Amino acid sequence: MIRGREARSARDIPLRTHWLVLTVCLVCLVAALLLHGYTQHLFGTLPDAEPPERTSFGQVPREISRGGPVIDARGAQIRTAAPRPMTIALTFDDGPDPIWTPRVLDLLKTHGAKATFFVVGVQVVAHQELTRRIAAEGHQLGLHTFTHADLAALPDWRRYFELRQSQLILAGAAGVSTPLLRPPYSSKAEAVADQDWSGIRYARELGYLTVLTTQDSEDWKRQGVDRILASSRPRGTAGQILLVHDAGGDRSQTVAALAVLIPELKARGYRFDTVSKTVGVPEPVRPATFGEKWRGLGMIGAIKLSDTVLLILTWLLYLAGGLSLVRAAATVVAARRHSRTRSAAWPVRVTEPVTVVVPAYNESAGIEAAVRSLVASDHPVEVIVVDDGSSDGTADLVESLGIPGVRVIRQVNAGKPVALNTGIQAASHELVVMVDGDTVFEPDAVRTLVQPFGDPGIGAVSGNAKVGNRHGVLGRWQHIEYVVGFNLDRRLFDLGRCMPTVPGAIGAFRRSALLRAGGVSEDTLAEDTDLTMALCRDGWRIVYEERAKAWTEAPTSLGLLWRQRYRWCYGTLQAMWKHRGAVIKDGAAGRFGRRSLGFLLAFQVLLPLLAPVVDVFAVYGLIFLDPVRVMVLWLVFVSLQALTSLYAFRLDRESIKPLWSLPLQQFVYRQLMYLVVIQSVFTALAGSRLRWQRMDRYGSLQVPVRTD
Repeated sequence: MIRGREARSARDIPLRTHWLVLTVCLVCLVAALLLHGYTQHLFGTLPDAEPPERTSFGQVPREISRGGPVIDARGAQIRTAAPRPMTIALTFDDGPDPIWTPRVLDLLKTHGAKATFFVVGVQVVAHQELTRRIAAEGHQLGLHTFTHADLAALPDWRRYFELRQSQLILAGAAGVSTPLLRPPYSSKAEAVADQDWSGIRYARELGYLTVLTTQDSEDWKRQGVDRILASSRPRGTAGQILLVHDAGGDRSQTVAALAVLIPELKARGYRFDTVSKTVGVPEPVRPATFGEKWRGLGMIGAIKLSDTVLLILTWLLYLAGGLSLVRAAATVVAARRHSRTRSAAWPVRVTEPVTVVVPAYNESAGIEAAVRSLVASDHPVEVIVVDDGSSDGTADLVESLGIPGVRVIRQVNAGKPVALNTGIQAASHELVVMVDGDTVFEPDAVRTLVQPFGDPGIGAVSGNAKVGNRHGVLGRWQHIEYVVGFNLDRRLFDLGRCMPTVPGAIGAFRRSALLRAGGVSEDTLAEDTDLTMALCRDGWRIVYEERAKAWTEAPTSLGLLWRQRYRWCYGTLQAMWKHRGAVIKDGAAGRFGRRSLGFLLAFQVLLPLLAPVVDVFAVYGLIFLDPVRVMVLWLVFVSLQALTSLYAFRLDRESIKPLWSLPLQQFVYRQLMYLVVIQSVFTALAGSRLRWQRMDRYGSLQVPVRTD
């Protein structure tokens, strides 16, 4: 607790603004990813080499199937138009392309030929300068949809989106608006199927001129220049609308064929012009309005932003993956080495008595089990229960037990740090064990915990806190976190001589070290972390003794868990900020600062902040990428985590049965933990003060039974 009454009078306004900011950011992120996924990875957009199969033709009017390649929508009746004799409209699909479109334009300029380019919206966004060059050099622009989607297979809302967005993009990029449309995968009028006619009719209602072809160069087959020329040469004097491509892969054969075809046909008297002039209709392309231009620029900006967002998220994903692998490897290697070094007993046996300080505030549910487990220790102990102004009769309950060697000190509610300092001042012995009022000790826990003090350089020892109420999914998840997360980290910190936290549930200290450090500070909500860091900076070595076990009561609901972890995380951030100066110090303080604070910043702050990126990409991949590949990667991730967990459980001699819930942990518990970190960081950045949030106790733990 912090400052009792002062904490209650401190500003405690719920920090809701950060959730609003997070929600807005999340909505923007989802919108950006949906836009990027739609434009780059939408299912159903096949290349021209794989046109969809058409089988039904019964609903197509004869005026269409036997009419010209240009379908006019500017009237109540269906009208079509055919190219004039000895005229050829070169029509280029799928561009613009940064390599082949400039070569095509150079070729057309050389031979004084005009053409019509049916551009794809996303390609226009990527190559706006090329689009403007097409228009500036007198060529005609038409639409080839937004993402090269098959209009025949789309619902009306997507048809509208494909046409409207490609139109806006063209207005923003080149300043023009065009009614010319070539549906992807279309060909000649006689090949129009029922599905195609559905798309054409919808486009007619929006005012578009659908431009089909009369001759296909088949350059998309890439069968050589001669084959392209053979497919492109007109027969007789009839005019043609010739389909070629300036994008969609290597178009060197197309460029080479056109370099032969254009001068050859011009020599025969053919004229190359735009679609509208070839079929004899008024120029349909007009300048875009001011509003169309700005809406188009807005759409282009949104697509560019979505690309940037995905690029940033990709690098963040790599960073999160790298940090996860580094942490897993480092903790496993350290745990293996630590288990070998601690396999034997400490060389000097410690037999001196110990003072156990138990700060208690409204702990009547579990205080009896905690006190009885302490006095049942196989090591001489003095137990001091400091009642911090409890209102539930905690002190009266302890006194009524009448257990020799147990003292009760009553004080006005002042907070946990003050209660601990009261107990430290009243301690009769040099070795002091601090324990929470909801924790039950194993009979040998105190004796095992104090054995490292045979080394005079050790100032504190962290014990092994176990989740006692591990029944139920939430209890199992916390049990896994204690064993895999906390305990593996402590082994690593022990080897690195940079232990940041001796847990309040089970920890031992030299009284002289505590007094030299000024006792337990009230500056942070994580008084145990703050105290441990102060001892490390003072030059004391702090170790982890995994054989000293205590059982603690974990939160039984997500709400209680949230409040507990929020306090832990926020308090840890406070302690890190308070002791940040250690990073630039020399000696033990500098070693602690650079190692411990660096680890905490990278793996307990930065990595949880990056963790949502993994989930975001998983959902993105399931929707827009290969879901099988995403699932395989997820299974690999869970398998690696499972192997690490199995090793951690083996080190702690725990049953592996709870690990069946590990995959489920990825969908609730992990998200809760990184949301806790996010809220803690926002709270810290906002400068808000967080009150002490005490967890409800249920007295679910019992005194361990001695087996010796």
